[in-house]
Amino acid sequence: MKLLAPSILSADFWELGKQVMACVEGGADLIHFDVMDGHFVPNITFGPVLLESIKRHCPLPLDAHLMIENPDRYIPDFVKAGADMVSVHIENTPHIHRTLELIKSLGAKAGVVINPGTPLGALEEALHYADFVLLMSVNPGFGGQRFIPRSIQRLRALKAMVENINPSVLIEIDGGIKEDNIVDVARAGADILVVGSGIFHSEDIKVQTKKLKDMLTFSEAL
Repeated sequence: MKLLAPSILSADFWELGKQVMACVEGGADLIHFDVMDGHFVPNITFGPVLLESIKRHCPLPLDAHLMIENPDRYIPDFVKAGADMVSVHIENTPHIHRTLELIKSLGAKAGVVINPGTPLGALEEALHYADFVLLMSVNPGFGGQRFIPRSIQRLRALKAMVENINPSVLIEIDGGIKEDNIVDVARAGADILVVGSGIFHSEDIKVQTKKLKDMLTFSEAL
């Protein structure tokens, strides 16, 4: 089943609780948190306190994407706050096996993330230990960016790599996913599709969430 993960990076923080619940009512499968520290990426977003607040009211699994330096230091805080999934970047996690095992030891699903300019081969060993892999289809750091077209080819190649090394690994994709490409991206091999502005910049978040979820369901029937 294809899963839809609205990213609160694009939400209106004045209305955050209402907008998250609109995603829940629209049929979203999980809520995605883009955590940035202003060092690994050129932006600062939020920490575990916000995630904990949403966890108290949101029935969906929470997915924390850590775009931060020294992620091992903060992983326990995010899991304690309620993260069900935690992912770290292959580019700045030198001991990836240890980090993935740390996440799993705390009871969360462990993911490894790869940027658009990093060769997929960098993931080879990590796929033996990860629960999911997150393919960035934009350069991380800001919401609202345009989908990098070559990401479709990378997604297909990643799907083949996963099937060869560890078929249980789910493939997540994040960046520029909207109505005009969500079906193509899903058919290329993505299991979890993160959508930010494509949901939160719409006039009716509940209706838009349901529309995109229905499109994912349709993609599986093709």
